[in-house]
Amino acid sequence: MKAIMVMFDSLNRHMLQSYGCDWTHTPNFLRLAERSVQFNNSYVGSMPCMPARRDLHTGRYNFLHRSWGPIEPFDDSAPEILHRQGVHTHLATDHYHYWQDGGATYHTRYKTHEFSRGQEGDAWIGQVADPAVPANVIGNAWRQDTINRAHMRDEKDFPQAVTFRMGEQFIRRNADQDNWWLHIETFDPHEPYYVPQKYKELYNFDFGDLHYDWPQYRPVEQTPEQVRHVRHVNAALVSMCDAYLGKVLDLMDELDLWKDTMLIVNTDHGFLLSEHDWWGKCVMPFWNEIAHTPLFIWDPRCGRTGATCDELVQTIDLPATLLGYFGKDRPADMQGADLAETVAGDKPVRKAALFGLHGAHVNVTDGRYVYMRAPSEENTPLYNYTHMPTHMTRLFDVEELQDIGLAEPFSFTKGCRTMKIASATKGRWTNAAGFGTLLHDLQADPAQKNPISDEGVEKMMIDHLVREMKNNDSPPEQFERLGLDG
Repeated sequence: MKAIMVMFDSLNRHMLQSYGCDWTHTPNFLRLAERSVQFNNSYVGSMPCMPARRDLHTGRYNFLHRSWGPIEPFDDSAPEILHRQGVHTHLATDHYHYWQDGGATYHTRYKTHEFSRGQEGDAWIGQVADPAVPANVIGNAWRQDTINRAHMRDEKDFPQAVTFRMGEQFIRRNADQDNWWLHIETFDPHEPYYVPQKYKELYNFDFGDLHYDWPQYRPVEQTPEQVRHVRHVNAALVSMCDAYLGKVLDLMDELDLWKDTMLIVNTDHGFLLSEHDWWGKCVMPFWNEIAHTPLFIWDPRCGRTGATCDELVQTIDLPATLLGYFGKDRPADMQGADLAETVAGDKPVRKAALFGLHGAHVNVTDGRYVYMRAPSEENTPLYNYTHMPTHMTRLFDVEELQDIGLAEPFSFTKGCRTMKIASATKGRWTNAAGFGTLLHDLQADPAQKNPISDEGVEKMMIDHLVREMKNNDSPPEQFERLGLDG
C-alpha cells in the first residue's frame, strides 16, 4: 500500500469550485472531488502553522498545553511510527517554518525529506545591499522577500513548482515499490501572493501595478478596489495550487496509482480575505472562513468516489487514518479517529470538535453551532508545558525562564514532567477578551454575521467544551481563565 498527502497552507474552502465558489478557476479540485470523498464538516484543531502540524503528527490537540513549538520528546509522531515499522515516509516541502527554531523537530520525524527555499521572506538569499522596495512595503521580512523574488522569476523556480517537482520525482522513482507515504506540502496559497502572470490572466481583472499582495493581520482599512485586488491575487495563487494538484492527479492516472494509493488533500486552516472586516488569522476569532477547512480523501480499499460526507472530522484524525491504512496500531495517546469507515460509509467519529490558539478563545462545534468561549480580561493563569522552549523563530527569552516550575505528568507525556512556563497573556496575536464570547447557529446564519443568545444552546455547547477539554487532559487553569467549572 502507498499514500500521498498533498497539503496546502491557508487554503480557503470557500474559494474552491467544488465547495460552491462560482468565480475562481479550480478545475482540478473539481476533478479531485469526482475521484474522492469531499468532507463538508472538516475543522481545524490547533492554530496556526506548527501547532496544526503537531496535531497532524500526534493526533491530539496542541493548543491547550502549549503555543507554537517543536515536536516534544514524548510525542507519538505518525510519520516516525510508520518509518520505524517499515513504511518509507518522505516530506517534500517549501514550508520554511520547519527549519526555524519553533519547528525544527518535525521534518526529521520522516525517514527522508527535502526542502525548496524562498517562501514569505525565508532567510535564503544573502544580499547586503537593500533592494528597491516599494514605499508601502517595510520591515525585514518584506526586504528579504523582495530579494528572494529576484531569484524566482520563472515559474519553474517558484518554491511551489520546485516542491511538486520533488514530489513527482519521488513518485516516479518509487511507483513500483510498496509501503511508502509521500507528504507533499506547499506554503501556498499563504500570503504573500506572489504568483506567475499566467494565473492572473485567468481572471477578468485589471491587476495594474499595485504592489499589494501581503495583507497584514488587522482590520480592513483598504479601499474596495484594493480589497478586490487582494482577493483576486489570492485567487490567482489558488489557481496555481490547483494546477500543481492537477500534476499529481495526472501522475495517479499515468502510473495507475489509484488502485493501491491513498490520496489525502488538506490544509492547516483558512484565511480571512476581508470577511468580517478583517484580514488574516490569529488576531480575531476563528470564524468559519478560518476554521472550516477543505478535505478530500481517496481510499482504494473502498473505492468511493464523487461523494460528500457531512460527518464532523478534524486534522487530528489524519494520522490515525494513515496508521490504520498501513495496518499499524494507533498509540493510546492519539485521540483522533481512523476515518476509514467514515470515508467508506459516513460513520460518525465525534459529537463535537475543539479548536483554538493558545491563550485565545477555546472553541467548540457540533457541526451546527459554533461556541467561542473568551477568557477573562486578565487571561490568567496561562502556562506553556514543554521540554522544548522555543517560539516561532527564536528561543524563549531568559527572562521567561527565570521562574519556571515542573509540572506533574499529563496523561500523554509518558510519565515525564514538563517545564511549566508562564505564557504571555497579551501580545501581538490576540486580545480574545475584547471580542467576547460568541455563539453562532450555522444553519440559520452560515456567514456568522449575527451571534445568538440562547441559554439552552450555550449550556449544551459548554457541556461539549468541558467534556472535550477533560478528554484531552487540559491543564486546570484553562478552565479558570475561561470562567468554567472544570
